[in-house]
Amino acid sequence: MDWTLEVVLLPVADLDRAIEFYRDKIGFDLDHDTENEHMHVAQLTPRGSGCSIVVGNLPGQNEMAPGSMRGLQLVVADAAAARAELIGRGVECAEISVFDERDGGTFFGFADPDGNTWAVQQIKARADKPLIPHDARGRFGA
Repeated sequence: MDWTLEVVLLPVADLDRAIEFYRDKIGFDLDHDTENEHMHVAQLTPRGSGCSIVVGNLPGQNEMAPGSMRGLQLVVADAAAARAELIGRGVECAEISVFDERDGGTFFGFADPDGNTWAVQQIKARADKPLIPHDARGRFGA
């Protein structure tokens, strides 16, 4: 039986600010923004990922303090290019650190407006072998 991690609840103080940050500055796709009498949540997915974040006011999120998530991790094929892209969008990023010269040992980090922290790991092999295949036009799920 396969077990897939597909959603991580992320505690934030301001849903609209979180959507703007993750969509416009980090580049996640906004999958949906749903509001009804019981909740207001948005799901955002990093391009190329099978796992999304959900921000909003679900009961599990209300039990966590905004900004309390630490060490969420993204993976890119080129850390320097990813860091430059984020800095160009106005995101404050830590310097790149190389903990191990082998592939997978290069990292940098950033935090969202609430203080949730992210590590970005470089795995060069992702350039040729993405976890989720995509077609020649760059669409995932081919």
